[in-house]
Amino acid sequence: MEQIQLETRHKSIIEVDGLKFKDLNNNGQLDPYEDWRLSAEERAEDLISQMTTDEKAGMLLIYQLLTGKATNEEGETGILHEKFEKADGSIMKRTDRYPTTETIERLKLRHFILRDNMPAEDIAEWVNAVNEVCEKTRLGIPAIIASNSRNENSEQTLEGDKSEGAFTLFPGTLGIAAAIMGTSDYSIADKMAEIVCEEWNNVGLRKGYFYMADVVTDPRWQRTYGTFGEDPEVIGEIMARLIRGIQGKTLDEEGIAMTVKHFPGGGARENGFDPHYVEGKWNVYRTPGSLENYHLKPFERAVKEQPSSIMPYYSAPSIDKSHYQSYQGKDIPFEEVGMAFNHYILQDLLRDTLGFEGYVNSDTGVTDSTPWGVEDKNVVARYAKAINAGTDIVGATNDVENIITAIEKGYISMDRIDEANQRLLEEMFTLGLFDHKTYVDPEKAKENVAQSDDAKDYAHKVHQQSVTLLKNKNVLPLKSEQKVFIRAFHKDPERAAKYQELILNRTKDQGYQIVDTVDQADAVLFFMYPETGDYFNATPGLLELTLCEDKTNYATNGDAYKETTLSESNEMHAIVRQAEEANIPVISTVNFTIPWIVDNIEPFSDALVGIYESDPLAVLEVLYGKIEPKGVLPITLPKNEQVIAVDEHGVCLTRNDVPGYDKDKYLRPGVTYGYEDSEGNQYYKGFGLTY
Repeated sequence: MEQIQLETRHKSIIEVDGLKFKDLNNNGQLDPYEDWRLSAEERAEDLISQMTTDEKAGMLLIYQLLTGKATNEEGETGILHEKFEKADGSIMKRTDRYPTTETIERLKLRHFILRDNMPAEDIAEWVNAVNEVCEKTRLGIPAIIASNSRNENSEQTLEGDKSEGAFTLFPGTLGIAAAIMGTSDYSIADKMAEIVCEEWNNVGLRKGYFYMADVVTDPRWQRTYGTFGEDPEVIGEIMARLIRGIQGKTLDEEGIAMTVKHFPGGGARENGFDPHYVEGKWNVYRTPGSLENYHLKPFERAVKEQPSSIMPYYSAPSIDKSHYQSYQGKDIPFEEVGMAFNHYILQDLLRDTLGFEGYVNSDTGVTDSTPWGVEDKNVVARYAKAINAGTDIVGATNDVENIITAIEKGYISMDRIDEANQRLLEEMFTLGLFDHKTYVDPEKAKENVAQSDDAKDYAHKVHQQSVTLLKNKNVLPLKSEQKVFIRAFHKDPERAAKYQELILNRTKDQGYQIVDTVDQADAVLFFMYPETGDYFNATPGLLELTLCEDKTNYATNGDAYKETTLSESNEMHAIVRQAEEANIPVISTVNFTIPWIVDNIEPFSDALVGIYESDPLAVLEVLYGKIEPKGVLPITLPKNEQVIAVDEHGVCLTRNDVPGYDKDKYLRPGVTYGYEDSEGNQYYKGFGLTY
């Protein structure tokens, strides 16, 4: 048997049978959990037999750690964040935050979330520092670091926050779907997975909170931006390829463990309200068969590939607001508790029926801020309810005390605690974290992450392919000699200015003739980056989807939340009037993070283009005909506010649980859901023009 390379910082290396092993518990002997020749199952069983109740309880929580460098607070001199912070009740500080070393040594946590954005070498250095603390402890159990996705553009990177650009950046997930659907090339997901896996391995991030298999069925749902759209078959195929590419055909030491979310599908929102807050606590299934036919389809595909873990959503199924649902001919019993507390959803459906073998990772805050359906129980009972229902690790908390109390009171059996630990530890052993994958090389991370020209060129190609041409009155492609006046819009003028600066910087010295005033231009080009609502709080009314005010005939749902999605619409309309007077075309690009209603901007646009956190340079390359537009809509755009109007009983005219492409089935004859423009183009899922 070939020796694997081992590195320790504090524990000894022992030699047995001519091979070397880490003596993680410092007893001078080779214990089964230290023996890299054994299976992950055998090693986990042995380690669990040596663990105390406190150590087992600590394994059942995953918590966000801050870093010394990224926080850059007064008194922080090292890579680790070593300050105590009193809980302030905010979304990420519902419990006291202890110094990193204390969190590891006293609370005995080993699963951590990194949200800070730093250069690749700093992430690698921090991962090593965390694991050095872990290695010093009694059993030498290493840490596993999770993160949300880092390889897609976001608002921060588009606004020029370079710290988040430490990784090769593709367009947003909607843009990836737009490119795949438009080219019919699913190998895009394969190549992206390869790049993600390599870069995450280099920095030591071994657990990804990605990707969303949710099907978008309610246009007001703010989490649309993180999905692959509304087509269950497309989403399922993308998920299957990402899991195979990022984890491996089966998870191994070179893979990144994936946490697919949010089971059994978070798209069935009630008029867009999200379960991050109480107004959105319910999953609403008003349509017969919608859970089976739409929402579960991508998870069926994903589970066949056995992702390492699955994250259930905060929401609870509503009996009162739903039609009964069934799966494979059997009625689904709706227990009105959040999915992390729902034994049927996690055990009967996910494990017994779909065949999932990994572990269940709850979403953030289910035992305190979002305990839907168990609000009447105390926190100890909530932990017991979640763990007994099938949740193996509770998200984004360090509240180990209440799990220990639940065990001591007999609310959770030690067999169940051991079962959860077995699942969690098998992942860590499989990834090689106990052996040769504990530490990473910061210099190698610096040299290899987002430094490959092939990876960057490929990602840029996907940015180009994501661009979706929706309308073209023979003004595109632009000719190389045509001058353009560019104006960026956002609801926040300061952020609009950042976008403007980014666009000009990205296109500088690329041969485009960009002018300062409309009267110098041959065309006006708008880059619109709309935003609406608040991610963590309910709006006072229904979320606004209309892009800007129509100065002549502005009609909207009277109950809609009255906020602008784009600021300075007066300026926009003034520029449009200037363009009309100068007889030059207006080209509007809209950044789709949600299915915006375009009825107030399409009529004045000679060309309308959909983008999805797409690189502005790639957009211009398409507009100027350097590459043909290939993207198609991954979501259907609503016709107007009227088709998503909500009556006095809270019921939407179009079904919240049905994707946009199928909503017409449930409307009266002659009424349609999707937007139709002045050229007769219908903006349903899959639509896109070319030159």
